[in-house]
Amino acid sequence: MRTDVFALRHIGIREEDLPEMLKTVQVDNLEQLIYETLPDDIRLKKPLDLPMAMSEHEFLTHLQKLSEKNQVFKSYIGLGYHESLTPSPIKRNILENPGWYTAYTPYQAEIAQGRLEALLNFQTMICDLTGMELANASLLDESTSAAEAMTMLYEVRSRDQKKNNTVKFFVSEEVLPQTLSLLKTRAIPLGIELVIGDHSSFEFTNDFYGALLQYPGKYGQVNDYASFVAKAKEQEIKVAVAADILSLVLLTPPGEFGADVVVGTTQRFGIPLGYGGPHAAFFATKEEYKRSIPGRIIGVTKDTDGKPALRMALQTREQHIKRDKATSNICTAQVLLAVMAGMYAVYHGPRGLKYIADKVHSSTATLAYALEKMGLVQTNTSYFDTILVKADAKLVRPEAEKNEVNFFYPDAGTVSISLNEATSLKDLQQIVDIFAKSLSKEGVKIDSLSNKTFIDGSIKRTSTFLENAVFNSFHSETQLMRYIKKLERKDLALNHSMISLGSCTMKLNAASEMLPLSTPQWGNIHPFVPVEQAEGYQIMLKELEQNLNVITGFAGTSLQPNSGAQGEYAGLMAIRAYHESNGDHNRNICLIPASAHGTNPASAVMAGMKVVVTKTDEKGNIDVGDLEAKVEQHKENLAALMVTYPSTHGVFESSIKHITKLIHDNGGQVYMDGANMNAQVGLTNPAAIGADVCHLNLHKTFAIPHGGGGPGVGPICVAEQLVPFLPGNPLIKTGGEKAITAISAAPWGSSLVCLISYGYIKMLGEKGLTHSTKIAILNANYIKHRLSGKFDVLYTGEMGRAAHEMIIDCRPFKENGIEVTDIAKRLMDYGFHSPTVSFPVAGTMMIEPTESEGLSELNRFCDAMLSIRAEIDEASLENSDNVLKNAPHTLDMVTNDNWEFPYSRQKAAFPLPYVSENKFWPSIRRVDEAYGDRNLICTCAPIEAYAEA
Repeated sequence: MRTDVFALRHIGIREEDLPEMLKTVQVDNLEQLIYETLPDDIRLKKPLDLPMAMSEHEFLTHLQKLSEKNQVFKSYIGLGYHESLTPSPIKRNILENPGWYTAYTPYQAEIAQGRLEALLNFQTMICDLTGMELANASLLDESTSAAEAMTMLYEVRSRDQKKNNTVKFFVSEEVLPQTLSLLKTRAIPLGIELVIGDHSSFEFTNDFYGALLQYPGKYGQVNDYASFVAKAKEQEIKVAVAADILSLVLLTPPGEFGADVVVGTTQRFGIPLGYGGPHAAFFATKEEYKRSIPGRIIGVTKDTDGKPALRMALQTREQHIKRDKATSNICTAQVLLAVMAGMYAVYHGPRGLKYIADKVHSSTATLAYALEKMGLVQTNTSYFDTILVKADAKLVRPEAEKNEVNFFYPDAGTVSISLNEATSLKDLQQIVDIFAKSLSKEGVKIDSLSNKTFIDGSIKRTSTFLENAVFNSFHSETQLMRYIKKLERKDLALNHSMISLGSCTMKLNAASEMLPLSTPQWGNIHPFVPVEQAEGYQIMLKELEQNLNVITGFAGTSLQPNSGAQGEYAGLMAIRAYHESNGDHNRNICLIPASAHGTNPASAVMAGMKVVVTKTDEKGNIDVGDLEAKVEQHKENLAALMVTYPSTHGVFESSIKHITKLIHDNGGQVYMDGANMNAQVGLTNPAAIGADVCHLNLHKTFAIPHGGGGPGVGPICVAEQLVPFLPGNPLIKTGGEKAITAISAAPWGSSLVCLISYGYIKMLGEKGLTHSTKIAILNANYIKHRLSGKFDVLYTGEMGRAAHEMIIDCRPFKENGIEVTDIAKRLMDYGFHSPTVSFPVAGTMMIEPTESEGLSELNRFCDAMLSIRAEIDEASLENSDNVLKNAPHTLDMVTNDNWEFPYSRQKAAFPLPYVSENKFWPSIRRVDEAYGDRNLICTCAPIEAYAEA
């Protein structure tokens, strides 16, 4: 075997495995299987035009040379992004640990208690620092969180008769520029009217429903907002505050001066800048809004034995339930980053955070004093970490950049300087010397930090925070390392076994793709540095865009969207802008098949479109007759069709080109959801089927790890006519000639993790990518055939083939008293995470093995499913005390002196021989979802609180 071919490391199936597998799926060769799976009229006629594959060594050498083109300056730009120090035990034990970064969203709580606890810590940290009652388990970035606050308050205004028709939303001129751009993007389709002004002189009228403030302001001034909030309350206007998380250690929490929502980013809690991301945003609010808060909430409940357990709470808010009535399309968080930020607070504790915040503030006060002593004017009267200095930017900037320092320059006569936890006395001296030399001033020597404070007494924090034991127990590295390991052991991730989640593509996240994320040449670059300082990033991002253009067959790509759902929204907004540029302002109908992912209708509504649902036929395909009727009915106002391909049911629909032509003939554009791209790459593409725009889940098909529920990247690729409308950024030029306003805060979204997908494409090359797709299809069909006769596959293509995934029907087992959930929980006893449960069809499982899994693992999974099938046969409606209904079985159960079950301990815990070789123990029994929703606890309350509840 060649040791320098990455494809042989990434793809699990060996050459010698193929004869057995092909025989099982009843084909002579792999090409025959692909022919029987894909419609011939959409097959690509020539290979992808991509460079030859690199070996892993060649790629890492290439990336090292590329990183050297990045100039890592000291950046004091601020604007919501600050250099932070990632504690080494967090970097090594979480960021670089596949036990944390390869885990999936914690839908199966019994095997996800570790990251659920870490997220509960995060939520507690946010509630404590913001002074709010409830926080979610992270969002995408600060600007999108602010937009979510605006839209959530818009939705809840309907509860107030006086406000249910109001559309005006006040935005302080102190708000970050990227946030203002994103607010504009979100406001226009919903009919929200933004009013931007000075909070100190603004007078509300009763046609406002909400307001957004920045705390501290974009250039550092810390305002006392108490009187503003009081005036807003008099008019029954809700107030959101975008707050700096570290400043809240020293400043009065917004919850204490009456805020209704507090948002921000936790980037400065140990997360690298990464040229813009990924970073975990936060969203905190009042408990009365618990059914409107976007994203996920982790809540406390109990398990079958009454022991405390954690799970995702209030699941009825998911888009799959509410569809076009959902108030947000958010389906991804930034879990890995939230875990790191929460662990940063665990490691440092309240006293450590106070030390860091005090040092940052003292450094800022020291710098301000030194510059003022030199005769310069500093205009902020109350500040935390940012000062605003009156100086000639044309003189200061060249000297600063010569010394590898970046400031921010709001105008020709002003310099904004934001300090951070990495700022040393030496750095302060360098800043003073830059001003002295550039402005011909006599310098000042800095040899110690000032102990003066420049935070007004009225806004100083007096309340305590982070008093829970978890934030006061693990301050040595030994303690933290063991705590992280304790949590990791409770989670089943890809480093233990296959996670065959349909639609979610849990493939290998190769070490060589991940390694560069840890290097400062990639990690420590501010997203708003001059682009020439980020030459390495610019080369990588442009090449990745070009590669994705080739793979999709499209003309342009934007990497800005931070999740698949954000990509959906970006694609629909580009379509909206295209129609408007043609004068077709009336085109607002979006056709969506009934089987579509739940975020599709939510995204369409957010983009200002009206959703018209089209039927699917008995084979799970789009009902072409119904689609034709709906197109005819709405042809004058047709904006778009949203279609997933292969279909959500795991089938390549042969009528796809007829469908896309029908939409184009009637003036619409076709949006293709890229969730199932792992069945397309190298064989067909969105352009070949007739689509105009697609989003790609880089955290699925292109190997970015799921990280327990994020990071995600959802770039959009577009046909030529949509290129002019790709999203822009207010600070760094990006996007098309007629760019829509921002979709996320940073110009290229989560740039740092784009290195992973760049590596995936570079190391596989055209042949490796195409072979990966073929093997993904082979693996799915192999499982389909091995389970044949015991499990019915719900949908197949015209020749009886599945695409890269399949749906098995578990509804017939209700005759034995067995639900699909019972099978999901029982799989844990066999060491597997369940496939996707009850999506897109209730009572089913959607299985997707990916190309990374080897034959032995596929066989283990099939053996487990067939063993469970035999257990189903043994069950009956009369006997609910069986191995499936009691699953999962914990170590505590099996080792307990009291065993009252009618089956053996061995059958419970070691149902097949392979299980004993590598047993994974679920840490709790089955969770009680309803109890947790009735008794909502979303912070680290003392154990007594759980008992009282």
